[in-house]
Amino acid sequence: MKNATTDHLFKSEKKKPEDRPDQATLAARAITEQEAAARGKKTARLKQLRTEREAADAQNAPAESTKKRKPQKRK
Repeated sequence: MKNATTDHLFKSEKKKPEDRPDQATLAARAITEQEAAARGKKTARLKQLRTEREAADAQNAPAESTKKRKPQKRK
């Protein structure tokens, strides 16, 4: 019984040559998805900060006068 259990549990399976590229593809896709998610989070955070800053700038900006300057005469 000991041999049957050890052979079954610790038997190394031979891997197919086709599995290696598939593993690399899956790993590359996972890395790409993680980077895309991180980039999306960063973009959303920066967009929110920009809109907040623009709103604060709009409130703090002095009112622009509607008067036009008279053009100066050339001498």
